[in-house]
This record gives sequence, structure tokens and C-alpha cells, in this order.
Amino acid sequence: MRARRAARRTRPKSAAAITVLILSAMLAGCTSVPRTTSAGRWQPKPGSDWQWQLSGRLDPTVDVPVYDIDGFEHDARAVADLHRRGRKVICYVSTGAWEEFRPDAGKFPASILGKGNGWPGERWLDIRRRDLLGPLMESRIEMCAKKGFDAVEPDNMDGYRNRTGFSLTGADQLRYNRLIARIAHRHGLAVGLKNDLDQIPQLEADFDFAVNEQCAQYDECADLTPFIEADKAVFHVEYEVPVARFCPESTRLRLSSLLKKYDLGTWRRSCVASPSAE
Repeated sequence: MRARRAARRTRPKSAAAITVLILSAMLAGCTSVPRTTSAGRWQPKPGSDWQWQLSGRLDPTVDVPVYDIDGFEHDARAVADLHRRGRKVICYVSTGAWEEFRPDAGKFPASILGKGNGWPGERWLDIRRRDLLGPLMESRIEMCAKKGFDAVEPDNMDGYRNRTGFSLTGADQLRYNRLIARIAHRHGLAVGLKNDLDQIPQLEADFDFAVNEQCAQYDECADLTPFIEADKAVFHVEYEVPVARFCPESTRLRLSSLLKKYDLGTWRRSCVASPSAE
């Protein structure tokens, strides 16, 4: 498995950083019950503990109710094994950037590939071309569904704030992000809004949870409150801030917060005291 790059991938050098559910019987005496939406999708609640592992050999033994893993690099057996262990499983895929190392890389027309996004082998996508990107992303998300994942974490969802090589607007981003949400829902999957803090007020209703990187480091965690107020989980990671500095505020805000190393391997420190989401 290739090493996952560090955070702030979609808003480098800017004030906003980049960055389910549970249900297991807990240590503190209360038990949580899996929630689904009226449409039958999984709905992770605030406070759900989780593991985010995008590099190294998958360790399925972390005692948390939610795992977020790479959708291409893990097969249905890995997902089924996590399910047997009582985990819900989120499928990481990039929806806003082309990756030369993915098996479907050759299906992306050169005309929609923009500037590099700062990571080797990756280029921004022209999200205005929903006619071309829609079928490609449908295939990726369908892959997640066929492997048995419960949800999707679509990455690189705020290209309009970056130098992509295209004249992207906030309206372009809203239309594209909503397209991704509709595709995920069509396949019965929950979907998370990755970063894109500035558009949370417009997009919260379209997404089932949020994923955020480094909101504590950049003093932005309160921007995620609309998800919490809607009873939706916020899966949050820091890389450079000690847990003693960000966990008290994360707990107050009811975020599902971790300290991770930049490679997003197995190592983690959690602010969540127990796996209960209730």
C-alpha cells in the first residue's frame, strides 16, 4: 500500500485545513444502536470513535466502531472481516484529483487534467466537466458498494480554492460535490464532506458526515458545528498539535478526533473515551 500523504492536501498554505458510527457496547455503561437514515443508509453519530488507515498493512484489531480505508487497495474480504469485528467501513477515494497510480487512470481524458496538486502523480480535475467525471466517479463509488463498504470519503473536494489550472468557482464546486453525494446515495452509501469548510452551510444537508484535517491547528473546528447540530459525525484528525491541546475542545464540540502521523498508518491517539456514539 502506498503511503498516504500528509494533511492539508486540498487547501495548502491557506487558513483552512484539510480532514462512523459506532455501535458497540461500551465501557462506560451505555449501549449504542446502529442508526440508518430513512433511505436505509448508515448514519454515523457525533462522538463515534474511528481509525483512519491509508498506508501499511491493514490492522483490523483496533477496538473502534468505524474504519476508513483505501477503496482501491482493499478487497471485499477485508471489508467483510471488519464487519465481522463489528466495524462500519468507509471507502477512501479521490474524486477531485487524478491519480496516475490507480487502475482506472487511463480512462480520464487529458483535457480534464489540470495542474499538480502538490503530491506525486496527482493532478486536479476539471470538475466543471460533470458529463465526463460523473460516469468515472460512478464507477469508483460503485466499486465501493460492491465491496461492501458502508460509506465513501471523497477526497479533494475543494479544488475551487486552489490553483488547479481551471477557472473553478464556488458554484462549480457546489454542483460537483452534490453530484458526488447523489451518486453515493444512489448506491446506498453514506458520504462524507471532506474539508471544504467554507461551503458547509450549503452542503451539510447533502452529506451524512464530515471528514476534516487540522481544524484545531488552524482554529476552524467550530466551522463544523452544523454537522454536529444535525446529529452527524465529524471525523477529525490532527498531525502537529498535541492531544492535550486539542482534545478538550474537540470533546466540547463532540468531534471524533484523532492524532495521527502524516503517513496515516496504524498509529493513533484518540480523544474519544469509548466507542459509544450515544
